[in-house]
Amino acid sequence: MTIVDFASLPDDARVWVFGASDVLAPDPESVLLRSTDEFLAEWRAHGTPLRCAREWREGRFLCIAVDQQSAAASGCSIDGLFRTLRSLEPQLGTSLTNAGLVFWRDEHGLVQRCARTEFAALSASGVIQPMTHVFDLTVSTRAAWLHDFERVARDAWHAKYLPVDVRP
Repeated sequence: MTIVDFASLPDDARVWVFGASDVLAPDPESVLLRSTDEFLAEWRAHGTPLRCAREWREGRFLCIAVDQQSAAASGCSIDGLFRTLRSLEPQLGTSLTNAGLVFWRDEHGLVQRCARTEFAALSASGVIQPMTHVFDLTVSTRAAWLHDFERVARDAWHAKYLPVDVRP
């Protein structure tokens, strides 16, 4: 199958979200999106083409979605996606596959990132508050990507890093 429009996928489509450690400039962004589209156009699981799409947000979040009803992505096909993105990182000048990063929106509305340990320290110092907007790269469905990807820290897994006296 070819790449489809992201909106045409069902709400239960499986997603993988990748956060770029740095905002991509226009040229690297074009390389990423073109290379991703080329990969997705040929993406298969056990020889079966996958009905898939991608969406790009904030100059740093890439969401890949697969309609599992038509054909499910296999472990090998998912590994291929990760290998492809990892191979682009040197050319892009950023990491896309570093699962240890936490992303949030600062008081100026800009997306920031740091390691989990630093996020915990920022929370303890009051920089991260219960109402700070955070990004949940662990969402696993298209519906969650659309509705739960960005939310306040107190309502996300990030709440475990909030001081005990302000946790929900």
